[in-house]
This record gives sequence, C-alpha cells and structure tokens, in this order.
Amino acid sequence: MATTTSPLDRLSWPVHTARLLIRPATPDDEEASWRFRRLPEVARWLAVDSTNRADHRERFTSPERLAKGLVVELEGVVIGDLMLAVQDAWAQAEVADRARGVQAELGWVFDPAHGGHRYATEAGPHVLRNPFERPRLRPGPPRPFARNLAPVRRG
Repeated sequence: MATTTSPLDRLSWPVHTARLLIRPATPDDEEASWRFRRLPEVARWLAVDSTNRADHRERFTSPERLAKGLVVELEGVVIGDLMLAVQDAWAQAEVADRARGVQAELGWVFDPAHGGHRYATEAGPHVLRNPFERPRLRPGPPRPFARNLAPVRRG
C-alpha cells in the first residue's frame, strides 16, 4: 500500500476533549465507520454512497482518505469520523504563493445513536485548534448540502 504524506502527521495525536478522544483513522476503523455511514438517515447527506460495504472499505482504507481522516471515540467506541483537509486558499496571482496550505476544510459524520449530546460541537474546535496553532492556517467556508444547513446555523 502506498503512503501519502499528510499535514496531520505534523500534529500531536491523540487529542482529548472533556469526553472524547480524537485520533487519526486507521484501516481497522473502517467497520465502525461503516456501521453508521450505511444508515439511510446518514447516507443521504454524504457525497458518496456508503451503503455498499466493499465500496466503503475501499474508500475508507485508501491512503488518500486515511491521510486526512480522523475518528472520534467515546469510552473506546468510535462514534464519528472527521475529515481534515489542508488546502490552498484562493488568492490573486501576485500573492498565490502566500495562499498555499493555509486553509482547512473540516467534514464530519457522527452516529445518530449518539446524537443530541453535542459531540460534533465538542470535537470540531479541538480538531481545529490543533492545526490552527500553526501560523497562517484558517478555516475554509462551510459547504453543506442545501437541505442540511443546520451545521452552518449552529456555527
């Protein structure tokens, strides 16, 4: 399996919150992720269909996905997964060199069985604080599905 260099490799892991542990995803986390990503109430909001186990396994365990994948654990159980992608920001041509690798996109999927406890709200700032301790890294704009604006409204 080829390796992919990840900006996550330069950060300190795991990250602990008051209730959660956040760490880089491994191929062993695929089954736990698939358990909630395959649910119709979750899959409808995902950019890629995760209802087929073989397809999900192939995507989840790819070096590109693992390079930006994190999992969220509650008492040793994976209850969600996150994607943290460091990207180039938009810039005018004259300053494009200053926009390389300064913007981060955060995506998340949580098991609805653990909904209502604000785990995503707790995990997000801790994940962002870790890479944002690096100078010049800033969050990218929110990009929810048009019918799923709740994450943007909550901030």
